[in-house]
Amino acid sequence: MGQVASLPARRTGSHYFFLFALLSLCALLLVGPHVAAAAADPGFEKWKKEFRKQALKEGITPETFDRAFKGIESPDQWVLDKASFQPEFKAPVWQYFDNRVTKYAVQRGKAKKKELKPWLDKIEKQSGVNPNILLAIWSMESSFGAILDNKTVMRSVIRSLATLAYADPKRKKFGTSQLLAALQILQSGKIDESNLTGSWAGAMGHTQFIPTSYQAYAVDMDGDGKKDIWNSVPDALATAANLLKKNGWVSGQTWGYEVTIPDRKLPAGKLKISEWEKLGVKRVRGKEFPRPNDVAELKLPAGRKGPAFLMLKNFFVIKRYNNSDRYAAAVGILADQIGGAPPLSKDWKRPFTKLDRDEIIELQTKLKEKGFYDGEIDGKAGGGTRKAILKFEESVGVDLQGFPSKEVLELIRTN
Repeated sequence: MGQVASLPARRTGSHYFFLFALLSLCALLLVGPHVAAAAADPGFEKWKKEFRKQALKEGITPETFDRAFKGIESPDQWVLDKASFQPEFKAPVWQYFDNRVTKYAVQRGKAKKKELKPWLDKIEKQSGVNPNILLAIWSMESSFGAILDNKTVMRSVIRSLATLAYADPKRKKFGTSQLLAALQILQSGKIDESNLTGSWAGAMGHTQFIPTSYQAYAVDMDGDGKKDIWNSVPDALATAANLLKKNGWVSGQTWGYEVTIPDRKLPAGKLKISEWEKLGVKRVRGKEFPRPNDVAELKLPAGRKGPAFLMLKNFFVIKRYNNSDRYAAAVGILADQIGGAPPLSKDWKRPFTKLDRDEIIELQTKLKEKGFYDGEIDGKAGGGTRKAILKFEESVGVDLQGFPSKEVLELIRTN
């Protein structure tokens, strides 16, 4: 438009119209091949026809299927890229926890706890699950719902799962089963198709449930007749609580304890806490264990030089949400700090000076301004940020480390 405005005044309206049409045609020619390639996928159309037959046999009505797939004529390449992406950096322990257990997350969690206290009290009474755990899961899964507004990562669940079912051999079975469940959710009439948005793998809503898990655990907490984990925070948190409850959450107990360990080999497996104490395992800050007969397992996420924990049953229940020791530990640690606990007594070992979230945002912003970074400005130092740091370090001729450190921030401020 700027070019049109700078034309000589003698040009007539028809000249403007002609030039505008010409520019529009050029724009279409530039994007046209991509659009055409995306739309012209006879293999996908053939798959869709076959899957439609399968869905109808499973009880999905033609109207539901056609409504769900309206406008979906090709797989989503972004989904396939995410499914096959192997990060250049295997995230070290410190990076995983630094990006999730943050001052920002703790502050937001405390604010949300105050804001939602009546609902959290009701959910705890109904499920027995500590509200701090639910807030930590909410933070981990969707940054307290902020991710739901990110159209880059929140896509049509129907198209994402159809993409996996059609084009990803490793996830074909998963994609098919979850797609059928998503169609069943739509057919129930309680959730509109415009709400069926989620991650590349079909995880949906504030607390990120795949369709079959939604069917198994979804709760209508606010009483509006819908189990709406997309728009109702009470529904989403109650759904997370229901998953934990149905998988054996022990009400009134914690997930684990930070401990110190003796400088000798310790047994693997589960022992009573009293037995761990006899082996020299102690709770940090001189605290006592409230129930010595509880059974616990020793976990060392970063080896003997990092923090150590005795994990109780609720730790393993959290893993039913996401089968990862790191995930369950991060949920527990964040939950404790939302509840007022201090940071870990023994920090993660890092080969650099740590940045806080605001400093990481500044670093990402400066890297983007200098053309080294094209990711999101989110305060999380993931693989994309570390690759950008490496490029910057190479450009200024320093040793390549790729760490989001105080040192590299100071360097980029002065270059």
